[in-house]
Amino acid sequence: MCHPSRCAAGRNRSGPPEVRADMTTIGLIGSGNIGSTVARLAVAAGHDVVLSNSRGPETLQDLVGELGPKARAATPAEAAAAADIVVVTVPLRAYRDVPVEPLAGKVVIDTNNYYPERDGKFPELEDGSSTTGELLQRHLAEASVVKGFNNIWFEHLRTLGRPAGSPDRSALPIAGDDAAAKQAVTAFFDSIGYDTVDVGPLAENRRTQRDTPVYVTPYGPHGVLPGTPASAQAVRDLVAAA
Repeated sequence: MCHPSRCAAGRNRSGPPEVRADMTTIGLIGSGNIGSTVARLAVAAGHDVVLSNSRGPETLQDLVGELGPKARAATPAEAAAAADIVVVTVPLRAYRDVPVEPLAGKVVIDTNNYYPERDGKFPELEDGSSTTGELLQRHLAEASVVKGFNNIWFEHLRTLGRPAGSPDRSALPIAGDDAAAKQAVTAFFDSIGYDTVDVGPLAENRRTQRDTPVYVTPYGPHGVLPGTPASAQAVRDLVAAA
């Protein structure tokens, strides 16, 4: 369970507007392995995507060309403003660089994981008084942050999607403090081939972070293809074991 001082599942929020999966524009702040994979899946599912990174739109032209007419490159602020759902997939050390104003009122998927050897040490993560999702939510106070895509290797994410109802469909855990935002993310995940397991408020994303039972291994060893489907029940059980 989340710490009482941080559990926000029941707080009153107006929430983001309803987002229909069949008309959603996906913005990417960060277009590395996870960002580019999400963009490919989104375009294949019929979404428009707006990609960005820290180096400028001109560095994304090859990827945009590969993705076709439903994709374009922009600055992070432009991608945030244009999208219905924005995927923030940058190293945790750079989370304070994510633009705040254009994300007000938006659904934000946070893929970040904490790697002290890469990001430096964050005292509030070291002592367990906060989680990565809560850090981004405090930075983006007017957005609705949902933790997702953080527990799966990008190549498994690319290959394990299945149509709804498939017996070998995999699930991904999500956590967030806003029910409407989680519904929007669930609809998006469904459109790209995944079920979801709601693990609760953002404070509970500690159950899906690095070195927890549900991190990477349920979908097969890192670096090994093909992946292994992980059902919603399997994911639920592993989250509960954390």
